[in-house]
Amino acid sequence: MIPVTKPFLPPIAEYQKYIETIWQRNWLTNNGPLVNELELNLKEYLDVPHLLYLSNGTIALQIAIKALALKGEIITTPFSYVATTSSIVWEGCKPVFADIDEKTLNIDPLKIEAAITPNTSAILATHVYGNPCDIDAIDKIAKKHNLKVIYDAAHCFGTKYKGKSVFNYGDISTTSFHATKLFHTTEGGAVFTQNADLLKKIAYLRNFGHHGPEEFAEVGINGKNSEFHAAMGLANLPFIDKILASRQQISIYYMEALKGLDVHLIELNQDADFNYAYFPIIFKNEDSLLKALSLLNQNWIYPRRYFYPSLNDLHYVEKTATPITDKICRRVLCLPLYYGLSTEEVDFIARLLLRAQNN
Repeated sequence: MIPVTKPFLPPIAEYQKYIETIWQRNWLTNNGPLVNELELNLKEYLDVPHLLYLSNGTIALQIAIKALALKGEIITTPFSYVATTSSIVWEGCKPVFADIDEKTLNIDPLKIEAAITPNTSAILATHVYGNPCDIDAIDKIAKKHNLKVIYDAAHCFGTKYKGKSVFNYGDISTTSFHATKLFHTTEGGAVFTQNADLLKKIAYLRNFGHHGPEEFAEVGINGKNSEFHAAMGLANLPFIDKILASRQQISIYYMEALKGLDVHLIELNQDADFNYAYFPIIFKNEDSLLKALSLLNQNWIYPRRYFYPSLNDLHYVEKTATPITDKICRRVLCLPLYYGLSTEEVDFIARLLLRAQNN
């Protein structure tokens, strides 16, 4: 079987080394030493001034909305994972969808400006597949209309924009360290901000609002993560450059193997260093996609229709016109991509896709 992704696992001895220290200290959670070590190591590797390690990427989004005290409408993308929208609804705000750019699949800044109303408080944009949005245009719009900006950068570990980590942009950026991500801590996530005062507020929010054992500075939530999860992150981090290089090599091999297939790829932001988090292909129509998917599945290959369906179709949101997203989400398929995927497996996938097209 060839799944859409496989989690990278470090040598078990490397993980056990950290687990043994947990046994020695008997400190399992509540901002333990491994959590602190992981935060410091990630700050150094990513070259970011501030980050806080959290239990998952969804909590990161929810805390970001809460930390910025957002109310009313938040303009967002209909082409993302459901957590992007559900976090807005969960926090009592209203998602307003702006359609995407047909080439990059990121939210279209021109559509953002058209969606702004007196009730708009923020923009929540996703860097789709790790490909950065038009950050400069979004920043200009936000400043013009006095809006906050949150970036859902769940796919962006290792992505740089204009030479800096993409996590350095926006009022807050969030990410996921879920097992399906190219860097993972089994479960996990993080928030990033340039604002030290905002970071302090987020630190309260992730730990029930505690300001000492008997004082509470904020209304908080349990957004902490454990020493066991941090151990996985610490064991994985030394291999991240090798993982990123491997994914790039596999993606380049895919591009060559798929020549002759009637699909197109996303347009990458030219100001960015892409991390090859995903390998999406866009078919000319949904029938072609379904035909290819069926043949792949018959041969125990399981790509993913990511993202499908459009978040605009969720029953708990107000539907708006997003024709480009409606068209794209029915035609995009993410092919298997992970550390250890062989060229022989890529060749097999490519042959099946070409067979589906030509039969």
